[in-house]
Amino acid sequence: MWILAACASALFAGITSILAKCGIRHTDSDVATAVRTVVVLLFAWLMAALVGSISTIG
Repeated sequence: MWILAACASALFAGITSILAKCGIRHTDSDVATAVRTVVVLLFAWLMAALVGSISTIG
């Protein structure tokens, strides 16, 4: 089951990267990468908060 989830994750990451690059054609690639990274980090923290995993840090 985890192999299916890993493959789906890789597929969607590739699609996201392609769509993001199409949407920000006139932006420097370093800035675009930084923005995508911030968005991913925000969603990762959101998911950790939703499932209650933040209290297990440390």
